[in-house]
Amino acid sequence: MTTMDEREARRQRWRLVLGSEAEASCGALQGPVAEMDQALAALYEPQGPGGLQSQGRRGGRGSSAPSVARWLGDIRKYFPSSVVQVMQHDALERLNMRDMLLQPEMLRSVQPDVHLVASLMALSSVIPAGTKETARLVVRAVVDELMKRLEEPLRSAITGALDRSQRNRRPRHAEIDWHRTIKANLRHWQPDYRTVVPETLLGYGRKARKPQREVVLCIDQSGSMANSVVYASIFGAVMATLPAVATKLVVFDTKVVDMSEQLDDPVELLFGVQLGGGTDINGAVGYCQSIIREPRNTILVLISDLYEGGVESGLLRRAMELVESGAQFITLLALSDEGAPAYDHALAAKLAALGVPSFACTPDAFPGLMAAAIRRDDVSAWAAGQGLVTSAKGR
Repeated sequence: MTTMDEREARRQRWRLVLGSEAEASCGALQGPVAEMDQALAALYEPQGPGGLQSQGRRGGRGSSAPSVARWLGDIRKYFPSSVVQVMQHDALERLNMRDMLLQPEMLRSVQPDVHLVASLMALSSVIPAGTKETARLVVRAVVDELMKRLEEPLRSAITGALDRSQRNRRPRHAEIDWHRTIKANLRHWQPDYRTVVPETLLGYGRKARKPQREVVLCIDQSGSMANSVVYASIFGAVMATLPAVATKLVVFDTKVVDMSEQLDDPVELLFGVQLGGGTDINGAVGYCQSIIREPRNTILVLISDLYEGGVESGLLRRAMELVESGAQFITLLALSDEGAPAYDHALAAKLAALGVPSFACTPDAFPGLMAAAIRRDDVSAWAAGQGLVTSAKGR
């Protein structure tokens, strides 16, 4: 049986969902719930008297900043972190608050997240000198948080995959790993002799004198790929610290910029990215092709929605050459938490027919992707098994 408190909580939830127009049917709100409603209405009912947009239009940037700062504080007070990030993102998109981010006091009020970093990247060329240091602190906070979340899974996945690929199955006597050898041969236990017959010998991986894999991250820096640029830069910085992986990072629009030398500082790298502009995927892949030294030892990851502004036939020819050379070529339509992206389905299908699979990948799934590529697993099958959005299967 529903209690009075449960009915009241349900009424309040419906009133929050439906907004001020439901006050006649759902009743008024009081106390903290009313303040939550005001914070929601300021964003999602901007034409009202308390709306952020209407205040901004009446008073301009200067007069609107205090109310926006108060609103940012309110939503952190009343809503969990995940909801705060959604509301901040909606405010940036719906209310065109980007100009307010050029003020240090505003940046100090905002909860840092990937969407905010993407906005600051887009504004990097016009951020005033007095705000740049605050902007860098905001970006640094996001980078540090992402590093905590993503660094160890990626490091463990790559290291484990490299160890497996380097296992020595024809070891000399001094190279035998007896612990793993006995474990692998327990089915050959001979009770009469109280021993194991080691039909399969497993040895320690031989020390590699040079990187075991080369990884090239080729990132489309058009505006729609902003979140992907952030995550790819983080992953590139982590892989650059692994001696067994030689990592390069290339960003492009109609021009190609090799930012591999900045992988030791992802914050500087992100501020060096210029979001927007055209897209010449063919030119970018051509550059990556020119810096690949050992194709059979290389994984090329193109991160792009595949809306080509360059020569498509040239891109397909280069893709075929890379695949035939033995390089692993993978296209990520997005590297973000946003789910299925908009992308050029026709070009994705043409690439897949050449052996270049295309799918959207979440940041949490990326370590598994790299491990599968290092092991030379069927990446299309791996993606399908992970439930990732796949455009078409490569061969």
